[in-house]
Amino acid sequence: MQAMVLLFESNMSRKNPIQGKNMPKSKENVLDRPRSRLLELARARGASLAGLSELIGRNASYLQQFIRKGSPRKLEEQDRRRLAQFFGVDEGELGVTEEKSYDSYPNRSQAEPEWVAVPRLDIGVSAGPGAMALSEQPFDSLRFSQRWLREHGLEGAQLSAITVQGDSMEPLLRDGDEILVDRTPRPFRDGVHVVRLGETLMVKRVASARQGMLALLSQNLAYPPVEVAAEEVAIIGRVVWKGGRI
Repeated sequence: MQAMVLLFESNMSRKNPIQGKNMPKSKENVLDRPRSRLLELARARGASLAGLSELIGRNASYLQQFIRKGSPRKLEEQDRRRLAQFFGVDEGELGVTEEKSYDSYPNRSQAEPEWVAVPRLDIGVSAGPGAMALSEQPFDSLRFSQRWLREHGLEGAQLSAITVQGDSMEPLLRDGDEILVDRTPRPFRDGVHVVRLGETLMVKRVASARQGMLALLSQNLAYPPVEVAAEEVAIIGRVVWKGGRI
């Protein structure tokens, strides 16, 4: 699934890029920790600083400037929140979060739920004859509540949102629908999956066929079933949700 993640900037210096020159050590350490942590998280996830900057709606050099030059001195609250959601860490690891008194939430059960940002990838999956994948960099994100994800067994899952192209999966999936794909490695089971066949991405109902074979099935009966050898197909992920215009 390496093609579905952000590529890390391999030429990034391994020297500490965020040591202050004229800043007192105590203040320097407080401000350096979020930068060091962000760099550590990006490396561990294999995410580029440019891609992360675009994820939070900033220009491509924003986070590189933040880490290397200390500008801005600290991340805005909404930027910290979105990055923390993306990495699945506490927001405080990326900077100091203002404390909120309990008076802010008279009824704690009514507090706003935690949200997870799911990257929207600039690719289309064919629900027809097949289409070549385009750019696999995120251009936006969809937000899902952690409670909703937990209720659907998707808490902590590796999720991406991509767009359906074509009509072979109608009426289940229509051209232009956006689907949520769970790329978490799991044992295969029959269902609707995004698969790669050669250089082509497609969404099909995938079922076990005769030994060593998989059947790629369309919902639209105008498209006949296709049987392929299991080793020729890469299962990218299982489709777990759809959204689209009525």
